[in-house]
Amino acid sequence: MNSPLFNLPGNSPRTSDGARRGLWLVLLLLMSLGSASTTRGEVALLVEEPYGFFGSINPTGHSAIYLNRVCAESPALLRRCRPGETGVVISRYSRIRKLDWVAIPLLPYLYAVEKAVDVPQWAEAAYVTEMRKAYAEAHLTSLASATNGYDTKNVWPQLLGVAYLRKIYSFEIATTAEQDDRLIAEYNDRANQSHFNLFTNNCADFSRTLLNFYYPHAVGRSITADMAITTPKQIAKSLATYAHRHDELEFSEVVIPQVPGTIPRSHTPRGVVESLLKTKKYAVPIAVFHPYFLAGIAVTYLTNGRFNFAKNAPEVPVTDQEQTLVSGKSDAPVKALESSSPLPHVSGCCCTDNPTQKALFREVDQSVCSSEGVPNEISVGSFEWTGREY
Repeated sequence: MNSPLFNLPGNSPRTSDGARRGLWLVLLLLMSLGSASTTRGEVALLVEEPYGFFGSINPTGHSAIYLNRVCAESPALLRRCRPGETGVVISRYSRIRKLDWVAIPLLPYLYAVEKAVDVPQWAEAAYVTEMRKAYAEAHLTSLASATNGYDTKNVWPQLLGVAYLRKIYSFEIATTAEQDDRLIAEYNDRANQSHFNLFTNNCADFSRTLLNFYYPHAVGRSITADMAITTPKQIAKSLATYAHRHDELEFSEVVIPQVPGTIPRSHTPRGVVESLLKTKKYAVPIAVFHPYFLAGIAVTYLTNGRFNFAKNAPEVPVTDQEQTLVSGKSDAPVKALESSSPLPHVSGCCCTDNPTQKALFREVDQSVCSSEGVPNEISVGSFEWTGREY
């Protein structure tokens, strides 16, 4: 098999053998998905970790919505899925052809490929860029801008291969066929014109509106924990609270790990008050000039701002992700998130492995570290909380 899947830098013979064994599982999965249509409707809130410079300034992360029975005729036109299709991810973005929302099929959104067998086990930034470019040239020409190089840097990373940049938390609830059809009709008829605003009309506001379209008043913003700004963390918290009061929604949670590679690791999303408290560039000046205000922020966070994204959520390997998201159920075992067992280094990397990332591919022994050579779970905050967050 002469595919980039088996010839990326850092792959060892052991890794290739494991990939070949996993390949058969993926092929069986795809055949099973192609042989039957989706019968169980799901809507999932995807909370994506912040990354990079902007993620350090605004550590609230990004949110999107996954719909397993809704697919995309085009990036701005929805329809019901046909047999074998696995749904669409829809979200609000800034400065993409003046559109309010864009819809991308599930697998390209996560990995910038059309087939699971083409997902690399080790992500090199240059190779990921080429994958995005190839998919965009084949399917997303309607979203391309006139500025040379702008799409490669600013557009395609938002829409394609998101799992190379971020860890993703999925919170999924059941829907009916009638609800899905109403959503398709509503969003196709509505003017798809951007009014993006970071504080009043952001990606989390889009997710809140869509979830409330399915279940009115299910989710909302927090006046205290987020100063009335809608954040992905608060939407996840309120959705989990609502779903736990309604057993018929069959609430489920899973974690989609960030793909191992040289791309720097993302970090846990935070609310607004939590960001002021735990991010050094905000907490230190406040502590120096307004210590009592910082104390008030701490009390607000401890009483209203805590939520554990992965409290009951297993990490799902790539070979199982489509099936898990489509069905809303995971058979993957829950991984211990606090394990500190030392793991071996990999050539060219200078930090210890995170045990939770080993769930990404079964039988693959691969280290995960950032390009700066720091542990991927390093805290960027000035405070450490030892209690469990809810």
